[in-house]
Amino acid sequence: MPAPPLAPTKFIEVLHQVWWRLDAALDADMIYWSTALGAVEALMNGTTAIVDHHESPNSIEGSLSIIAQACSDVGVRVNTCYGVTDRWDNNGQLHSKISPLSKMTDAAQRGLAECERFIVGGGTGMIGVHAAFTCGDETLSAAAQLAQKLNVGVHIHVAEGVDDSHAGSRLAHLAQDNWLLVHGVHLNESLKGRLVHNPRSNMNNHVGYAKPTTQSNTILLGTDGIGADMLEESRLAYARLREFDIAETPDTVSQWLKNGYQIFPEAENDSVTWNYDQIQSPWHVAFTPGTRVTDVVIDDQAVIRDGLPTRVDLDEIRAKAQEQSARLFERLK
Repeated sequence: MPAPPLAPTKFIEVLHQVWWRLDAALDADMIYWSTALGAVEALMNGTTAIVDHHESPNSIEGSLSIIAQACSDVGVRVNTCYGVTDRWDNNGQLHSKISPLSKMTDAAQRGLAECERFIVGGGTGMIGVHAAFTCGDETLSAAAQLAQKLNVGVHIHVAEGVDDSHAGSRLAHLAQDNWLLVHGVHLNESLKGRLVHNPRSNMNNHVGYAKPTTQSNTILLGTDGIGADMLEESRLAYARLREFDIAETPDTVSQWLKNGYQIFPEAENDSVTWNYDQIQSPWHVAFTPGTRVTDVVIDDQAVIRDGLPTRVDLDEIRAKAQEQSARLFERLK
């Protein structure tokens, strides 16, 4: 995408100038090929299951099925959701913050409907919510109720920036143990649910350090879409953790990675072969960059062989993704 019209100097401006502009420009072709590229890169880096949070306000209906299809084509598992938000009002105007008392927008209703359609139709997913500060209480309650009805969790960004620092108090009466609370950098009270730490994204968006070891929640490690190499993410997570607490060790971050199996227990049966014979040692992994995957087997099918995908043409995916990025660039000029 082209550079933003104005250089952002704080998180809410990053959202306005970068991420929300990108979301609004997406269409079905962009969604499919960007998903395929991210999925194949993840698979080539040893990730066999992806938890995804998606938003495309001008291409909502059917978007989760497109994501699921792209991941299926590549051969990787996915748990996806549509991130419901009231930041787009019924006149199509974008708002950076929403009053808790505001009525649910048509866009939020469409997002909830997309989550329900996908899950009821057999898709693996959750009910997505962008963040409390871009949703009214009516929308937050509707998302929680739909999640309970479908027996799934809510996947929501929580207190990523100071603009969402009141998320804890607004979500306390709604959150359940099966929720995914993503970020939690400025979370000021305890919430039920698993907390997902995204160190690279937090650094990139200049929101601060989440101090995950100070929280009582089960901690998972994520990327928030910034890259597809979970081992590299774990190395960065360890360095940031060690900066915060010199008594910490790579074993802590290794456990965060393993906690991901709570979302995808079937992935424990997957076979990933690496070009490094100390891959089971958290200390070795933390200080050994360049570790690469040679082979991946999922459900007894080889999906990576000699470092390359077997079910898709990597060159085609990269070429198609490049075409879509050019379209995106033109749309955002």
